[in-house]
Parts: sequence; C-alpha cells; structure tokens
Amino acid sequence: MLLALTLPLISGCEQVGAVLHKAGDMLGAKSGGAPAGAPGGGAPAGMQMPTPEVGFIVVHPTSAPIVEEVAGRTAASAVAEIRPQVGGIIEKRVFEEGSRVNAGDVLYRIDARSYQATLDAAKADLERYEASVPSAQAKFDRYQELANVNGVSKQDIDEARSALLQAKAAVASAASAVRTAEINLGYTEVKAPISGLIGRSSATEGALVTAGQATALATIRQIDPIYVDLSASSTSMNRMRQAIETDGVNSGKQGPKVTIKLDDNSTYEEVGRIISTEANVDETTDTVTIRSSFANPKMRLLPGMYMRAAVEIGTENNVFLLPQRAVSRGVTGQASAYFLTADNKVESRALTANRANGFSWVVEKGVSDGDRLIIEGVQKIRPGMEVKSAEVELGADGLVKPQAAPTAAPAKAP
Repeated sequence: MLLALTLPLISGCEQVGAVLHKAGDMLGAKSGGAPAGAPGGGAPAGMQMPTPEVGFIVVHPTSAPIVEEVAGRTAASAVAEIRPQVGGIIEKRVFEEGSRVNAGDVLYRIDARSYQATLDAAKADLERYEASVPSAQAKFDRYQELANVNGVSKQDIDEARSALLQAKAAVASAASAVRTAEINLGYTEVKAPISGLIGRSSATEGALVTAGQATALATIRQIDPIYVDLSASSTSMNRMRQAIETDGVNSGKQGPKVTIKLDDNSTYEEVGRIISTEANVDETTDTVTIRSSFANPKMRLLPGMYMRAAVEIGTENNVFLLPQRAVSRGVTGQASAYFLTADNKVESRALTANRANGFSWVVEKGVSDGDRLIIEGVQKIRPGMEVKSAEVELGADGLVKPQAAPTAAPAKAP
C-alpha cells in the first residue's frame, strides 16, 4: 500500500523538474546567453574587463623635521593667592570673578577707620617728639658755650647731650610708627600683585578677615605666557638632549620648536619654545618633565588642559614625503605602496617609513627621485597589472584636488 502511494509522488516531482528546466533553457536562449548548466554560462564569450585607471604623483626628495610626540599639561606661568595682610571687615569686593586684572588693581576694600585713627595718633606723637628736639638742642649748645669758661660741670653737659639724643631717637621712633601705620592703612586696599585671570572669591562683603589667614580670598593665575609641561620618556629625552644642548637655552639660542594640538585636533597657532628640563627622572613613570612656554594672547589655553605636543629636534635631508593614504602596512607592520613602471604596469615596493609628518609618511628607503606613486584607484589594481594613468595634484591636507570643470564657450549671437 505504501509503495503504491510513493510512486505517483516521485513521478509528479520529475514532471515539475522537467518543466522548470525547460523554462530556464528558454530564458537563457532569449537573453542570448548559454543555457543553464552549460559550460561558460556566465559573461558573454569574448568580453574583457576594462583597463583600470589610476592617478599618480611624481615624488622628489625633500627635507623633513625630526619630531618627537609627547604628552603635556598646561600650567600658569605665575600664581598668586590673595590673602589680607591686616584684619577687618570687607567693605567691598571691587573685581569681577573670572575677569582679567592688572598688577596694582584694587581687589577688596577693608574697613580702614581704625587704621586711619592709628595713623593720626602716630603723626601726633611724631609732632610732639619733633617739638622737643629744638629745646634739647638749644640747652646742649648753651652748656657747650658755658663749658669753655667752666660755667657748668661736665656732668651737666653729658646730661644735656643725652637728652638731645633721646629726643632725636624719639622722633625717629615716631616716624617709624607713622610709616607702619601708613602701610597698614594701605593694606586695607587689597591689591593684585600680578596680572592675570582672577578666580572665584571665597569671601563676600561684610566678612571678617584676619592677617595671613589660611584661606585665600582669591587666586590670580598668569596665563600669558603659559607653560606646557611635557612628560617625555627617558628614551625620547636622550634623542632630544643633543638638540636642546645645541640650540637650547644654555647656548643662548632659542630652543627646539614645540607645537601643540587642541581638543578639536586643530593645531594651536602659536609656536612654543623649551625653556627648562628637570634634572631627574621620575622613578614611577620613567619620564622627564620638560617645560615649554607659549604666548597666549587670546586666552585659549587654560591651566590644567591635557594635550599632545610635537617637539621639533632637527631636520633630516634627502627623504621622501608620501601621502599616508597611499601607504599600507601588512600584518607585520611593513609599509608598502604601489608605483608605476616605465611601461605603465603596477609595481609594489616595501618602504622604510617609521615616522609621520602631518598627512605624510617620512620614507627613507624604497623610493627614488622621479618615481610615480599611485594615489587613486589603488583598490582595483594588483602588481603586474597594466593600467591607464593620469597625474593628479595633492592639497595641503593630503587629498587630491578636484579637477576644474571646463568652462563652456559663450554662445554666439545669431
């Protein structure tokens, strides 16, 4: 019974397969291709792939700076914590928090009435002591004249001299007290010792402050110029030391150039200089701190910012700058690029490219003057392939400049 049901199913499947096979043959014949399942049933016979087109540039030797890239953090070139030098009640805060202040600007005013009174009393004492000096001087002069005729004893002359000296000493002491009172009165105006940006105030009007208190009223940071402290490894430092000693601060010349990149990956417009290096290596990080100085007129750099810096320590001649987009690296890190031979065939070469310079690799070996480096169309070529080529021009960003569209001739008037 089971065998009788199976045979009609097999027969039906074979009929459906025959119908589908016949339909496939008819479609293949209608489109001009080979029947399905026939040899060569892909692309039409005799059809060839088009010759790839590539763009190239002609490379020439040039010079490139030798650059060491290190990490850095900005620091203020001067920091002043503002503390009162006399005690009292703050009457007014003059500055605006976060603003720029100049050296000598008044920041706070402390109640000065008691200090003014102390100054007035000191001036009064000075006048009293100054008034006693002429009388003591006259008495001493008179005793001197009488001593010539033995009119007074020697003891009287000594006492007159002592009184005159005491009067003069009292005047000097009173004058010193006046100067001290004037200084303390001046301290009631808390002034900025340096120019820079001032931060938040820790005291408000009406607050009681004391002389030399632990808490600073505010902090001024001088950030023009601003320091960038670079942390270089001891290995990098050894490479930079010769350049620093040759062109650095010890020789009286300007040190190696330093450029930095901001958070948005743009290059800061000012170029810095190395001004000092630490005399020891940090045992925990095996790094040396190098201090560089940058002009900061627009206040774009603030203390505490982290950034990458490039230290130019020299120049290397007779090297080639190949765009990074044209150089590839294998699994072992070996750099290579495609070049054009004299008969327009593709050639792959191994390169010695260990450092970058902007958008290019600095290549020391593997390239000759006048070689044609393939820039465009690299994805569709392989070594030994013959190609069509056209020379292109690169922009400053390492990208191919677009070809200018041809201008249409003006239409002639009928």
